Amino acid sequence: MSLALNVHTCPGVYAVLLGAGISMASGIKTGWGIVQDLVSKVAVLHDPDTPDVGAEAAADPEGWWQDQFGEELGYSRLLAGAAPTSAARQGLLAGYFEPENAEDTGKEPTAAHRAIARLVKRGNIRVILTTNFDRLMERALEEIGISPHVVRDHMIDSMKPLVHSQITIIKLHGDYADLEQRNTVDELEEYPSAQQALLERVLDEYGLIVCGWSADWDKALVKAVEGTRSRRYPMYWGQFGRMSEPAQRLVTQHSAAVIDGVTADDLFTDLEHRVEALDRMTVAPVARDTAVAQLKRFLPDPVRRIEIRDLIEQSVSLIVSSVGQDRYPLTGNVFAQSIGRYRADCDTLLHLLANGVFHDDGTYNDLWQRVIERLNRLRHKNINSHTEELERLRHYPAVLAVFTMGIAAVIGQREQFLARLLSQPVWTPIFSNGERQVPAVYLNPRRIISGSINEVCSPGDGRTWYYPQSRWLREELREPFRVVEPDDEAFRAAFHRFEFLASLMSVDTEHILASPWSGEFFGEDVWGCDQNGLAPEIEREISDLWPLLLAGAFNHDAERAKKAFSELVDFRSRNHPW
Repeated sequence: MSLALNVHTCPGVYAVLLGAGISMASGIKTGWGIVQDLVSKVAVLHDPDTPDVGAEAAADPEGWWQDQFGEELGYSRLLAGAAPTSAARQGLLAGYFEPENAEDTGKEPTAAHRAIARLVKRGNIRVILTTNFDRLMERALEEIGISPHVVRDHMIDSMKPLVHSQITIIKLHGDYADLEQRNTVDELEEYPSAQQALLERVLDEYGLIVCGWSADWDKALVKAVEGTRSRRYPMYWGQFGRMSEPAQRLVTQHSAAVIDGVTADDLFTDLEHRVEALDRMTVAPVARDTAVAQLKRFLPDPVRRIEIRDLIEQSVSLIVSSVGQDRYPLTGNVFAQSIGRYRADCDTLLHLLANGVFHDDGTYNDLWQRVIERLNRLRHKNINSHTEELERLRHYPAVLAVFTMGIAAVIGQREQFLARLLSQPVWTPIFSNGERQVPAVYLNPRRIISGSINEVCSPGDGRTWYYPQSRWLREELREPFRVVEPDDEAFRAAFHRFEFLASLMSVDTEHILASPWSGEFFGEDVWGCDQNGLAPEIEREISDLWPLLLAGAFNHDAERAKKAFSELVDFRSRNHPW
């Protein structure tokens, strides 16, 4: 928590120090692992008839090299011995760091690399120190359109100043394509003076987030961190497994906060998630509240129709542009992360819809409906490999929008709008036989929000809500209505009434997938009995003059509405949990 707060409060002040541990999940060997492998291969070539010579050489690369060649093992010597030409060396090293073919899913940026890249894009991280030879960090940044300024020791004199670069990656031990890498014990003893000066400057002027670095072999780097006397900003040390003695010494010296028992992926994805949450509390409401104030000012003025449309369309466009494989993966254990991000990305739009539909007199009904039409397209965006629950969740922004507009219509006493909201626009699933569905069917929360919602919405003690989708949506949508409906009980009543009416319209369609929007309105305290409660209230309202009928719902047929009501009663009796 302290780390996220400091990174958020002081953007650009914390540098990241990455060791081999961050790349392990990608399948790339550590630098020392590559030395062992190369020495093993040289040993086999040097003495092909001796059994186990490769394993013996890998166990003590420096000793074997000294015994065989009478000289200390150096990385450049090792490469020259393994591959005598520049092209051969490039090909040899590429095999350790690059995918072998298009089907090779390894050697890709990890979740940690991608989370750091997104923190860079947000402006939270501007300097990365790394002991790694690979280019996974560079690739993660390039995937989201950022060209990093990469610095190795021979570039330092001409490098762009740190303050003038969006992100600087300082490769302390070189790049795999360089001959002059630092990879053996002797090579890691001391840095060139220019690199040492740059490193000392970063360590002095920036806070430090250490991850994936054991501190066992990199003696020059350990000495540089030890030599940093002042700590202007705190040091954080992510650790998974046993901490080495040099690392313990550095942690003690600098009173570093140890984040123990977390992988690099967990550390940085959690950090990004927490920084996002802090952003929602600070920056977003300012822009959001300004947009809502503009909308309220424009609504009564017929001359401002274009401005109103632009305001809503721009808010939708921000959501549409944010949805992609990078921010919203369609595979993996990311349900909780994705559903939280969707809500954050939709925040401004939901506030606009709550206020807009409530204050509108029907003039902009086509605009409100276009919101759903555009959000529906997210379900067809960049669909390749996917899990069903994450592909369906692409409709979650549309669910949030339709609930917000439906609740606003109920509070604003313009329920006739629901006849249109829940019947248009039709949508055709991409993985289907082309059968068209109406919003009352395809935006049913139980079809969009999977059972994984219990991971993020539960009463605790191992229990679950009977209607978790309903409970989750009611809690997530309370904030946009704070001004429109300050009273919590009145908001709750409007929420349940909308769910009830949407359920009636869903079962009326007689579509094969039609079912009630099962929600907490089924509970005894809301549904009611005799003449009291929501169900008796709506039953009394159904007549030829019911606003929903007059607006076209149930094909203007009161008997058809009563039939839908009876089906809902039967559904409740069959599925009554109490």
